[in-house]
Formats: sequence, C-alpha cells, structure tokens
Amino acid sequence: MNDRLDLAQVEGLSDLIEAETEAQRQQAMRLYEGGLQETSEIWRRDLIRAAGLIEATIDFADEDVPVDVAPEVLDLLERTRSTIRREIEGSRIGERIREGFEVAILGAPNAGKSTLLNRIAKRDVAITSEIAGTTRDVIEVRVDLGGLPVVFLDTAGLRETEDQIEKIGVARARERAKAADLRVLLLSDDEADGSDVMCQGDIAVRSKGDLRDGDGISGLTGQGVDALLSSITAVLSERADKVATATTARHRHALQQAETELDVAEQLLVAEAGLPEFAAEHLRSAVTALDSLIGRVDVETVLGEIFANFCIGK
Repeated sequence: MNDRLDLAQVEGLSDLIEAETEAQRQQAMRLYEGGLQETSEIWRRDLIRAAGLIEATIDFADEDVPVDVAPEVLDLLERTRSTIRREIEGSRIGERIREGFEVAILGAPNAGKSTLLNRIAKRDVAITSEIAGTTRDVIEVRVDLGGLPVVFLDTAGLRETEDQIEKIGVARARERAKAADLRVLLLSDDEADGSDVMCQGDIAVRSKGDLRDGDGISGLTGQGVDALLSSITAVLSERADKVATATTARHRHALQQAETELDVAEQLLVAEAGLPEFAAEHLRSAVTALDSLIGRVDVETVLGEIFANFCIGK
C-alpha cells in the first residue's frame, strides 16, 4: 500500500484511523483520496511553466522562444500565490478540526463554570464548591459537538486576588482564553473581568439561570445549555466551512515556504535590473516546497518543460 500512496495520503489514512468525529473523518478522507495532491499538481504545473519560460529565454536566447515572457510568468505567479494564500488560511481550520476547536469558559469565581462543564461532559470532571477560587488549573473536556471535535476549557475565576497560587491560575486562564478559538463568558452578579480577552463573535450569557426566574443558563438544571451549545456549534461550523485541503502544521509550513519563494521571485522579475536567473531559482525552490507536501522531489522537470514546449534543438 505504501508504494501507491504519497506522504499526504498516508497522513490522511492515519488521521482516518484516529478520527473521532464526522468532521475529522470527512477531512481525513479528502486527504487520503488525494485532494492535496490534486491541488499541488495544479500549482506545480503552473510554476514549472513559469520557470521553463524564464530559463528558456536565458539558456536558449538564440532559439525560437518568446521575447517577453514576463507578463505570462507574473500572471502564473500571482494566480498560484493567491490560491496558496487561501490554502494557508484554510489549513489553520484544518488543524483545528484535527486537534479540536478550543472553547474557553470564563467568568468570575462561582459563576457556574465548573457546573456548566460537568453538564456538557455529562459527568463530574470538575470540582464544584461554594468556596470561590476552587478551580486553579485549566480542565479540558473533549466532546463531539455537531460532528465537530471541541475541547471545552474550564478556567480559574477571573478576579484580583492576593493568593499566589490563585494568581497563577488566573494568569493561565487568561492565556488559554486568548489562544482559544471561542470564548464563553458567564455573567454573574459579580461581573467578571473578562472583557479584555473577549473577541468579536464570542458569546456572553447570564449564569445561574435557575436563580433568575428563567433568565440565563444553568449548568445545575440544564436550563439554556442546549441553546448555548447550538450557538457554539453554529459559530464553529461556519468557521469549519472554510477548511482547506491542507490540514497539518507541516502542510502549512511548506505552503508558507512556497509563498515566500514566490514573493522573492516576483521581486526579482520586476526589479529594474531584472534578475531572471535568480527568479527561476526561487521558482524551483517553490516547486520543491510544494513537492514536499506529498513527499516528491524531482529536479529534472524544468528542463523537460523547456524542451517539450519550445522549438529548441529541432
């Protein structure tokens, strides 16, 4: 089997075996079925064409080759680079689907964060107490939410405190909340100081709804929790729709390297002095970076493009 699969397909197969949710399975299948190879082949074809045009004008100037290849080359570069950029952005969503979207539950001490987490997990995973500041470390719970992998984070209550251990917990809570994909702020009678970590699209709800005559949510009774989970699912599903074929940090790094090489190649081509030979070298480096996506390295293809497309030596 390994002889017939490229590196990306092997990664897809591994992800398929490890998949826990429907979104993970669908993403793994796209990779396993060669989706990344198909996309990279288009980029590769266009960049080899661009490199071939440049090198033909350098090495075979006396032969029957186009005089001014810059317009076509620059068009190929811009088209490829724009799609690579979209793929890079989408790959970040792919990474989240692989690893799980993080949703941080924030609020003041005793706002009901741990009780809500236990309700979502459908088991007691966090200690609940009337004593404020019980939660010190970040507690993680993985759930399948509408087919999406989601990691809920129960964090320390946000407040000013002289307790050194609790201070560390609050600092960790803020750090994890800022890095999370979505934040849910529970508002209690003691307003939580969490606005500094909230972002556009985050969710704020009143907590302890069982004590508010039906207003807000309650992790204790389950009031409003389904509606909250539906809201979270809607936000994350909209983001998941922007997923790309690339799904790992390795893929993203290779794409970023290719984008960098294309940026340099364009700068060399449009420079007043004009340095096409160096531009061609950076195009080859971009192709190599893209080939690393699927585990292929081929140094002879550009020369083949030159002889296949121009009247050289005929």
